[in-house]
Amino acid sequence: MRVLIVKLSSLGDVVQTLPVVHDLLTHVDPVVVDWVVEEAFAPLLGEVLGIERVVRYAGRRWRHRPFAADTRRERAAFLAQLRREPYDAVIDCQGLVKSALVARSARLARGGHRYTYANASELCGYEWPVRYMVDRPLAMERRVHAVRRARLLAARALGYEIDAGDGASDGVREPAQAPRVDWRFPVPATASRDVMLAHGTTRSDNEWPEPAWADIGQRLVAAGFRVVLPQAGAIEAQRVQRIAAGIGTGAGVEILAPLPLDALARRMAACGGVIGVDSGLSHLAVALDLCHVQIFSQPRVWRAGPVGSAHQVPVGGDHVPSAAEVWAAWQQVWAARDEGRAA
Repeated sequence: MRVLIVKLSSLGDVVQTLPVVHDLLTHVDPVVVDWVVEEAFAPLLGEVLGIERVVRYAGRRWRHRPFAADTRRERAAFLAQLRREPYDAVIDCQGLVKSALVARSARLARGGHRYTYANASELCGYEWPVRYMVDRPLAMERRVHAVRRARLLAARALGYEIDAGDGASDGVREPAQAPRVDWRFPVPATASRDVMLAHGTTRSDNEWPEPAWADIGQRLVAAGFRVVLPQAGAIEAQRVQRIAAGIGTGAGVEILAPLPLDALARRMAACGGVIGVDSGLSHLAVALDLCHVQIFSQPRVWRAGPVGSAHQVPVGGDHVPSAAEVWAAWQQVWAARDEGRAA
């Protein structure tokens, strides 16, 4: 069976859909998995075991010059790549008109079908026309975690279960929604004492105050950890300089140069853990199975927060958490990781 996943953006949504690949490899045999994604996120998907082919989509660029000659040429090349293989199942995990149009453009094998959500779920993006744009819209729970929503869509499309004993060799029921992603690069078995602070977010309402970042950085350095600060773009470059100054520059702080997503994922995997806001990088920390504290400034924990692992916890949601709360959570997840390794 050849399956095409359509999940174009954004980074956090793409990362939270990655466990679908592991599910397909576990429950469908044989299976080949391809994926259509915005070009900026394609290097990251190239690092995921189980994805055979990544088809790059440049919708964000094309919309600025929709009728330009180079845009028309790129669209034609994209469609040729998309239609290169016939698919037994095309699964639109985004549920938007733009993703459904991509799904409709893919080529089906004889007896193949296109699937997407038949209805909206709370706090999840959805545009109602998509249910009429594919031949197999599937009903979804109204209130469901973002990771579980994508996993359920694929499971219902292809007729397998993801709950009882999912991914467990001894048949023991694992916690619902626990993500599993396999990577082409190694994730070190021994945790380093590098801690990445994922401060960046495209949503201003998800930001955490800079003085709080400096405070948590000081606590980490004082406890013998090394703070790693990523950056992307001019605004984040200025922010990391201020945060580093607030922590106190020296051997305890590393400011990363801007990195492509695949290189950033590898650098993150070499860290002992991540403290971050509700963002794509935080969801990447979960997918890498690192120690993680995810900071929520809005009541979205039930939809997007880490689940199923004692070494990954959300903080806040009904309030903006203090640095002291985040520090207590970090101590909790670090101890849980140590306990898990000892067991």
